[in-house]
Amino acid sequence: MLTSLAIACTHRLTIPAMLAECKCFDCLHFASDRVAVSVNDERGGMLMGRIDEHPTVIKVRGAAKVCSSVSLTSEALRKLCLDCGADDAGLVSIDRPELDDQRADIMSFAPWTKTLLAFVCKMNREPIRSSARSVANLEFHHAGDHVNDVARKVVTELEARGIKAVNPSMGFPMEMDNFPGKIWVVSHKPVAVAAGLGQMGIHRNVIHPKFGNFILLGTILIGEAVAEESKSIDYNPCLECRLCVAACPVGAIATNGDFNFSACYTHNYREFMGGFGDLTEQIASSSSRNELRAKVSDSESASMWQSLSFGANYKAAYCLAVCPAGEDVIAPWLENRKQFTEETLRPLQDKEEIVYAIPGSDAAEHVQLRFPHKTLRPVRGNLNVQSIDSFLKYMSLQFQPGQSKGLDAVYHFTFTGSEKRMATVTIRDQKLLVEDGHCGKANLRITADGKTWLKFLSREVNLAWALVTLRIRLLGSPLWLVRFGKCFPS
Repeated sequence: MLTSLAIACTHRLTIPAMLAECKCFDCLHFASDRVAVSVNDERGGMLMGRIDEHPTVIKVRGAAKVCSSVSLTSEALRKLCLDCGADDAGLVSIDRPELDDQRADIMSFAPWTKTLLAFVCKMNREPIRSSARSVANLEFHHAGDHVNDVARKVVTELEARGIKAVNPSMGFPMEMDNFPGKIWVVSHKPVAVAAGLGQMGIHRNVIHPKFGNFILLGTILIGEAVAEESKSIDYNPCLECRLCVAACPVGAIATNGDFNFSACYTHNYREFMGGFGDLTEQIASSSSRNELRAKVSDSESASMWQSLSFGANYKAAYCLAVCPAGEDVIAPWLENRKQFTEETLRPLQDKEEIVYAIPGSDAAEHVQLRFPHKTLRPVRGNLNVQSIDSFLKYMSLQFQPGQSKGLDAVYHFTFTGSEKRMATVTIRDQKLLVEDGHCGKANLRITADGKTWLKFLSREVNLAWALVTLRIRLLGSPLWLVRFGKCFPS
């Protein structure tokens, strides 16, 4: 390389000219590591300087300045969104109280966000109501693609006007580096509610006042403020008819409005993240093809392949299918509720299908009691936690109220090691309460090394071994721990 530099000096070539001619690795390496730092040309100017003389800089600075500031109004943004293909839209300031629990996550992703543009796109109702999952999922997939297309068009228009904006995904892809924690960039549902696009029904889906729950949601983050915002609607379109309760094959929606996240996630999302992980574990733990085929049927393998090839398929989403709420949807239900039930609810209830549930869970009992003609397929829980913080945070998602019936107990946890933490878990009246610190009088005190406790939960270590080695210590009857474990089957 030094020889090349000497030649350059002999022929009075500037070093940039020499590097342009020489393609050897040493010279390119020299260019990246040295030239940009300190080398001058023969005229004494900075080698990589003279930005002011760059053709692009001259052209931009010489051009007439065009004001990039656009007067943003809520009506103009809403019209833009509708023109790009949305069916309804609303705007919310990042400072709105309804977004208090969302703001930190949004700002960590796009700290310049000032306004959120929420919108909905309608889905065709009859495909979603179909008992043929291929028909329903085709509608989900294409409607989801449409939402992303609308969001991208809006962002393209805003960017052309000099306005910073970004469109997080409607669904997938998501930030899988955070799995099994929060993997989505924006929680579309609370944003949509704040923007006046509906209210949450007891089935935990947003119900639009006109379109019902046959919608998919999108959100666009915008770096400019608007003077007028949308307001949430002052009533809930949900009719509380409980058809969603009757339709759910795993009993995830209770008649009192409680929601069993674990039941829904385990079955409906079987061919998403967690279910795929469970499948890979079954493959890894099988010693032969015959052993694997005894665990996973040919149709299940084909279904998983189809999800991987064409997009993950929902196993149910029956709660959306039977919902009669919304001005455009409600007429058939009002005219003849019996006929509406026979046409929308019965085919889903009567369908013979595999239903996935964790053994010993409320969902497993529900399937056996309400749908004995459906095939119950026991599977492992797939909400594996990676930290003590996530263990406490997501405990409510795995809690099984039915399995806690009759239990009235207080548990004090003390975690040692790299992740020190004290917490109180109270189970009473089929409700769960998790608090920081030690509160009240405990029926059982559990002191555990954090890493050992997590390995115990994931079945990597035996409880007896952990007790003998004092990595887990109990103060109180071990029967309280047995009762505790029954509330969180895995």
